[in-house]
Amino acid sequence: MKILVTGGAGFIGSALVRHLIHDTEHAVVNVDKLTYAGNLESLNSVSGSARYAFEQVDICDAAEMKRVFNHYRPDIVMHLAAESHVDRSITRPAEFIQTNIVGTYTLLEQARAYWAGLEGEAKANFRFHHVSTDEVYGDLPHPDEIENTAELPLFDEHAAYAPSSPYSASKAASDHLVRAWHRTYGLPILVTHCSNNYGPYHFPEKLIPLMILNALQGKPLPVYGKGDQIRDWLYVEDHARALLLVAMQGKVGETYNIGGHNEKQNIEVVKSICAILDELKPQAESYANLITHVADRPGHDRRYAIDARKMQNELGWTPDESFESGLRKTVQWYLNHLDWCQSIA
Repeated sequence: MKILVTGGAGFIGSALVRHLIHDTEHAVVNVDKLTYAGNLESLNSVSGSARYAFEQVDICDAAEMKRVFNHYRPDIVMHLAAESHVDRSITRPAEFIQTNIVGTYTLLEQARAYWAGLEGEAKANFRFHHVSTDEVYGDLPHPDEIENTAELPLFDEHAAYAPSSPYSASKAASDHLVRAWHRTYGLPILVTHCSNNYGPYHFPEKLIPLMILNALQGKPLPVYGKGDQIRDWLYVEDHARALLLVAMQGKVGETYNIGGHNEKQNIEVVKSICAILDELKPQAESYANLITHVADRPGHDRRYAIDARKMQNELGWTPDESFESGLRKTVQWYLNHLDWCQSIA
């Protein structure tokens, strides 16, 4: 198969591209605008492959996307291109509206026109896989808000949308567009929602890499509020496997939630990073002494948690990594690749 990946130089996109080239026989066309979060150095291991092509194109550019579709003739589109940092969306929401909503609309229209011109098996087998986030659902009750914590709810595929930030609202809008293009035009779509990803090649403004790199430099480790916000953590390589499985075997029109089964408070995550660093790169004092509590951000969701039973029951997917094994791999990767971090600073 020939797979067009948008945002393939980003964190999750590059993990997907590496998986496709290293572990399958599929060909990949990577379309990426190369904003601050896109880094081709994350793809050095695949750049020489005859099955890999890169196009520096903005998904909002209809003419260029039409050219890409007509030139490469993809069998599947996997749409990961997005502005994705909540803090940035609060200070600069316009970029999120443009990329996540207008960009998705533009891509949908070009995909629809291309798909309409296909025939036979090529048309029947074409898929448009839209990669979204659990943040479109808003937040869930926190354990300190509920009496019976054994009955804490999870986000399943039928959870109502209640986005809290400009980022999650823009992703929610893009989800609705994708489903509308399926309902109205028959475009064969799939939608996935993932929990918080972590792992190698993560842009350093995100929680886990920020804490690792700040700790190594002796800088404060800023934790919002009490740090009791809960996230379900998913190792990015597990996510890449799941995305390909959905694209290949998922049922058209369906939504699949992908989670790591690892609910952790942010403060737990930071303390775990410090403990691993204390072991792997010890200093005179524990890195945990650098933890600093700062004012919480506006509209901060308290808890996300994914019910991934549909992925397991229908597609046979479960994550390979526990949070403990994945976090250790991640910390070790950053210790071994400080040059990559410096190159994008």
